[in-house]
Amino acid sequence: MRLYAAAVYLFLYGPIALIVLFSFNAGRHAASFECCATSWYSLTFNNTFLIEALLNSLLIAGTTAVLATIMGTMASLALQRVKGVLRLVFDALTYIAIIIPGIVIGIATLVALVTVFDILNPLIAKLWPSDGNAMALGLGYGSVIAAHTLFTMALVIIIVRARIQGMDRSLIEASADLYATPWATFRQVTFPQIFPAVMSGFLLSFTFSFDDFIIAFFVAGPKTTLPIYVFASIRRGITPETNVIATTVLAVSLTLLITAQFLLRSRAPKAGGKG
Repeated sequence: MRLYAAAVYLFLYGPIALIVLFSFNAGRHAASFECCATSWYSLTFNNTFLIEALLNSLLIAGTTAVLATIMGTMASLALQRVKGVLRLVFDALTYIAIIIPGIVIGIATLVALVTVFDILNPLIAKLWPSDGNAMALGLGYGSVIAAHTLFTMALVIIIVRARIQGMDRSLIEASADLYATPWATFRQVTFPQIFPAVMSGFLLSFTFSFDDFIIAFFVAGPKTTLPIYVFASIRRGITPETNVIATTVLAVSLTLLITAQFLLRSRAPKAGGKG
């Protein structure tokens, strides 16, 4: 069994380790390794098109993470008071947003946005007429952020709700007994207890949005994110630059995921601890 487990892990993580190793390639071809140099790192990060795509991804991921965290936390707190069939409906909708493949979300979002744009753009042109430069809605930052917020918010809801269910409710009841307002109770009692889960949801939302290719490919319009840039680069041929990008994204993603896991465990209630 140990040998079998080792083979499985080798199969899963061996190719990733090779990508990291080949990012230090001294040659010009990605398929042949010549040890060792960091020259491709300097060439990669001096690529203006890459930097533009990276900034686009950071902007989209950061905005998505903020929106998903705020709305997901609010939804988690509200769902705690929902009972019965309505609770089951909201739970199903939350899990469906995660289970649905990204290609379905991308296509559905694209169709919905194009339909809305076709309805609103003529109205905008009538309300604000101009000389050939009429303001019009289109695909871009907003469409990608909206699509990413849709499914990352579901992640935040699940994480924060799990934290709320394990929260010490006696502190909230004590706060109400001491005549604290609902806002004061949330700010001084509830939020400090759920903060690790909120921060974990933020980091996971950022990571999923930053790494996403499928949904962004459908709704990004003229904007290029880092995964889209990598896909376009691979179609022209794989170079050590591609390995450098993959290694950098891997390092950032692992850092955020490890941080999120640490925050989830940092204030987890101890088994058998006193309330």
